[in-house]
Amino acid sequence: FDSLAYRNDAAMVFRRLARSLPGLRGLLAVGGCDKSLPAMLMALASLRDWPSLVMPTGVTLPSRDAEDTAEVQTLGARFARGEISLERAAEMGCRACGSAGGACQFLGTAATGQVMAEALGLSLPHAALVPSGQPMWLDLARRSARALMDLDQRGVRPPDILTQAALRNAMVVFAAVGGSTNWILHLPAVAHAAKLSRPSLEDWEEVHRRTPRLVSVLPNGPVNHPTVRVWLAGGVPEVMLRLRELNLLDLEAMTVSGLTVGQVLEWWEQSERRRACRRRLQEADAVDPDQVIFSVQEARQMGLGSTVCFPRGNLAPDGSVIKSTAIDRRVLDPDGVYRKTGPARVFCREADAIAAIKGVGPQQPIRPGDVLVLIGLGPLGAGMPEIYQITGALRHLSWGHEVALLTDARFSGVSTGACIGLIGPEALAGGPVGKLRDGDQIRIVVDPHRLEGRVDLVGDRERLFSPEEAEAELRRRPMHPELAPDPRLSEETRLWAALQTVSGGPWIGCVYDLEAILRKLQA
Repeated sequence: FDSLAYRNDAAMVFRRLARSLPGLRGLLAVGGCDKSLPAMLMALASLRDWPSLVMPTGVTLPSRDAEDTAEVQTLGARFARGEISLERAAEMGCRACGSAGGACQFLGTAATGQVMAEALGLSLPHAALVPSGQPMWLDLARRSARALMDLDQRGVRPPDILTQAALRNAMVVFAAVGGSTNWILHLPAVAHAAKLSRPSLEDWEEVHRRTPRLVSVLPNGPVNHPTVRVWLAGGVPEVMLRLRELNLLDLEAMTVSGLTVGQVLEWWEQSERRRACRRRLQEADAVDPDQVIFSVQEARQMGLGSTVCFPRGNLAPDGSVIKSTAIDRRVLDPDGVYRKTGPARVFCREADAIAAIKGVGPQQPIRPGDVLVLIGLGPLGAGMPEIYQITGALRHLSWGHEVALLTDARFSGVSTGACIGLIGPEALAGGPVGKLRDGDQIRIVVDPHRLEGRVDLVGDRERLFSPEEAEAELRRRPMHPELAPDPRLSEETRLWAALQTVSGGPWIGCVYDLEAILRKLQA
């Protein structure tokens, strides 16, 4: 609940803490979770007077014969629907983590953040997704500390690293690995803190059209390898090595290693570290590293599409986002396009939607074919929480792939399925998604290959509408009668929501744009 606001608060605390330290000579940020790492990156980006470096927490190892850390979060929904026993649930809940510490075993928000830190040049090469707590992680910590001292001696500061070229490189790597959609919020926030131009929705679309997806990893597939295998297959340097072939990277961008991206890749290509890690993956797991991080040619031959698509339509005039390649293949048409028309089930509280998925409480249970609509969970309504309890349940319930989801909230990085989030404008900012009612007919079209999509109101309980009738109906209707900010929303979160709305809202990072706020106050 109100979780995105915490990222901004944490960034401010980190900045104040750094400024309060007498004799400070450098900042080494140890982070790796969903909010702490983007907050640290935002803080480092704005603290321009000290050398800075990110030391990732790494990733936890998978357990043998156990569910991963994403699947176990859906034990409650599966148990409520009779799809798992209590004994099985208890066993899986206790066995999910194969080691202590680190980000989850999937490429969610935390793991994507580690990838972004390295792609931006703020971590040492081959740092992201390192096995947490293992000897190679401790070695990375020692080398990171030495690198920070070297940055200080050479007078290198964050503005030397965080450039427009570095930001563009990070966006390209994001597309290639199939990162968490939360970083469509976080990366513009980092850019804002660094006083760089923030990427627009159109910028994201352009990058995804040009960049092939190269990584096979949980939860995107095509094979759900844990994140540690991505590290063993070569991690970020290996992905960037493949992208170099397509001239998609700025090789002159500087990194905290003291080398440019181009120099890092020249070293990596011939390094013993690369050979040893890839050999270890082959010998220990019997996995071909080139089947975890594909060559450009093989990715194209396999028909891998971009992970992310940005549907628009009369319900999302400012855009939305979906992990298009994570839609269950069973519900795709023969041409690979997702097309669905179904009745809306509208909820204004996450708890009510969860109860309907579980089939408990007064609400009619969610059924296959429904379009679950969850509104009022953007910044103004609930502080923009993640709603993985819903998306995870839909993924792991036997019939969940037959349900689509529309929301102005955001998703956990492990969310999959026909789930469309970040719908803009949010309902409480006047977005048309806030005017939907139970029984409305919703049409969703997502083409993962052309990276095109639409989400539209096309009818009500009685009849279908023409496009013109649908637009007129949305103009005529009032907002949903139950739509209101969550009564638990604190004053500080309400203040954050108002200020980020004035500053441009979610699509530019949910940040505080001081100049925009001052203009509004002085108007």
